[in-house]
Amino acid sequence: MNSHRESSNAVLIAGPTASGKSALALELAQKIGGVVVNTDSMQVYRDLRIITARPTPEEEARVPHRLYGHVDAAVNFSAGSWVTDAAAVLAEARAQNRLPIFTGGSGLYFKALTRGLSAVPPIAPEVREGVRARLERGGVEALHAELARRDPASAERLKPRDRTRIARALEVVEATGRSLTDWHRDGLPPLLPQGSFKAVFLAPDRDALYARIDARFGAMLQAGALQEVGRLAARRLDPLLPAMKAHGVPALIRHVSGEISLEAAAEIGRGDTRHYAKRQFTWFRHQLPEFEWVRPEAAGEWLSGVIPGRVGDANPES
Repeated sequence: MNSHRESSNAVLIAGPTASGKSALALELAQKIGGVVVNTDSMQVYRDLRIITARPTPEEEARVPHRLYGHVDAAVNFSAGSWVTDAAAVLAEARAQNRLPIFTGGSGLYFKALTRGLSAVPPIAPEVREGVRARLERGGVEALHAELARRDPASAERLKPRDRTRIARALEVVEATGRSLTDWHRDGLPPLLPQGSFKAVFLAPDRDALYARIDARFGAMLQAGALQEVGRLAARRLDPLLPAMKAHGVPALIRHVSGEISLEAAAEIGRGDTRHYAKRQFTWFRHQLPEFEWVRPEAAGEWLSGVIPGRVGDANPES
């Protein structure tokens, strides 16, 4: 099992949603003795197995999977929190001499993994709740005006109606006395420096990908996604939490509450997911050019080049 040391310390498999990342990672992990590490910001949530297309329990039982469904939906999980967890998983994989295979669609997580991240400390819950209360009471314009007084650089950089980021910037300056800009300047080093990994971005044909996204949303509903979202809605969590904004969740919650039909909710969910996939193509192209773009049907050949003589054709179907 030592052969992977010769070619890379880790393999990174990114791509738009529904491009076949999970199947490719599973194929590689089975053949090389690896561990699959979730690098998707929504698949961390325990409450969202079906609607986020997490690996099935059967797939998770075939090889070690880490950082899937380990966070409660009530938690505002951040890229920094994920990096902390990923560092522990990376150390575990190295101790067991297993190839870590990071797979997912969250560009910020991959960027934090390979480029490092700002060292913003955890924000106390009472500070976060105070900022959110002011947001609800006075509106986003008032919060942006407050940010402009306390952290002009961040306020100028953010769109005046970006509720989530304005609240985040204000939380940081209130909790730490320093701006996000200052924290970003003094960052944490990358877990995987350049040269220590092989990275691929699965780039399917757009029309075929969008058709798969539409079909998969229907399959999710058949598998119980509506019931899953209904259980989440019953918790009455803050709608600003990341888990409450997962693709398909807001629209299905509107259906559960009687606002719109299931057909309308499904169409919104499919459309949001297609738009997200389009943004993923653009983000990775501009932000992470070190990822090699490969069509899913050629992924097995790419892996053979990464781990010579150990990997056959992969089946990119999930």
